Amino acid sequence: MRKVKFVPGKIYHIYNRGVDKRDIFMEDADKWRCLQALCLFNDEKNSSNVLWQIEKNRGEVNLKILKDYIAKEGKKSLVRILVYCLMPNHYHLLVEELQDGGISKFMHKFGLGYTEYFNKKYKRSGSLFEGPFKAVLVENEIYLQYLLVYINVINPGQLVEPKLKEEGIRDMETVIISVDEYPWGTHQEYSGKRGSIIIDKGILGEMFLTPEKYRDFVKQVLSDKKYQEITHLTIED
Repeated sequence: MRKVKFVPGKIYHIYNRGVDKRDIFMEDADKWRCLQALCLFNDEKNSSNVLWQIEKNRGEVNLKILKDYIAKEGKKSLVRILVYCLMPNHYHLLVEELQDGGISKFMHKFGLGYTEYFNKKYKRSGSLFEGPFKAVLVENEIYLQYLLVYINVINPGQLVEPKLKEEGIRDMETVIISVDEYPWGTHQEYSGKRGSIIIDKGILGEMFLTPEKYRDFVKQVLSDKKYQEITHLTIED
């Protein structure tokens, strides 16, 4: 029985990692497939075979094809995805429940769909993830803002500074440049460098009305090590 109760209008930090801390993305194609799943499975309609149908009809799927498909078929989202980041052995999401049972339905389709894809591709069987996904209610705005920076910046930033979380940032310019180029999270959307059919910034878009305001906040959080105030809400990588 899950301790956290999902309530429409509330925001949750959702995360999970590979069983035995194994990688869940072996190559960029797997991350693309995961992004496709985040997009298409966030729909109250049964979308278990929609990726297969699109691939059959149009060949290799990209986000433009997904955008055209959604425009044609319509979509009623189960959740609002505000933020995401894909890392080699885990993922992070910030989502808002939009309808009763929305998060549970979405995450069931997402977890099952991606696991089936991964197991088929890599000729394996059994669970891919380390148990059910973890979920934490985000109860105040400052934690929400810190989580935005943690997910968007601290996570990919650890690829160039592995001890960033524990010891603080050594070279902010190098980390920011690296994160600016990281395509598997939503930092580029909040920095104004890219649009997205996956996310809806929601309240975070109201808090950070301009890319400049977001980037200034990122630098402040990194400089002051404010992210350390929420480490109890984050996954051990």
